[in-house]
Amino acid sequence: MNNFFAAPTDVWGDDAVKLTVAGIVTVVIVMIALIAVAVLVRRKQSEVKTARLTTKQLVFSGAAVALAMVTSMIKLFALPMGGSVTLLSMLFIVLIGYWYGPYVGIMTGMAYGLLQFVLEPIFYTVPQMLVDYPLAFGALGLAGFFYKKKFGLQIGYVAGVIGRFVFAFLSGVLFFAAYAPEGMNAALYSMLYNGSYLLAEAVITLIIISLPPVAKGMAYLKKLATE
Repeated sequence: MNNFFAAPTDVWGDDAVKLTVAGIVTVVIVMIALIAVAVLVRRKQSEVKTARLTTKQLVFSGAAVALAMVTSMIKLFALPMGGSVTLLSMLFIVLIGYWYGPYVGIMTGMAYGLLQFVLEPIFYTVPQMLVDYPLAFGALGLAGFFYKKKFGLQIGYVAGVIGRFVFAFLSGVLFFAAYAPEGMNAALYSMLYNGSYLLAEAVITLIIISLPPVAKGMAYLKKLATE
């Protein structure tokens, strides 16, 4: 692939490409469009006609995305072929769905995935990029389906991580099967590889958010974000 939006790069091997400036601008425009759609959806769902709710949503969602970006750079450990255990970065995207429901959560998660991609805009094919970034991180917004449930944050977090794992697993099987050790089934390799770092971060996060003081703080934060 060598065009207006992407050019070959040898960072990941002979077949990898990297976004050009025009490609990055295009991705940023798509990110803005996703956030705008999320805002419109939330406004239509709200029974209260007020711009203040939309403004508050943008502020809290923006803060959550910013915290997700910062904590994603704090890696407890990283795997050689991508993937890492971070300082609760997935939690902050899950929180958006927990506050505002699945549609806003999924749209904002997809925008966050594209933001992650822009930071290192290297990929093999467009389908691979879509699965690894907007779809995988958008799946964290599935937490929003449980925002009214008891222990909704914990249940939603698990649902979101499972959603991200499904896309990471598919990516490993469809696009990175060649990296499986000789003699190992690609599906098993993808499951073990992607499950290792996602499960580790999920367990750490669930323990932390289930601590009574943290759970109380999360409930108060949701009240601030939604009222």
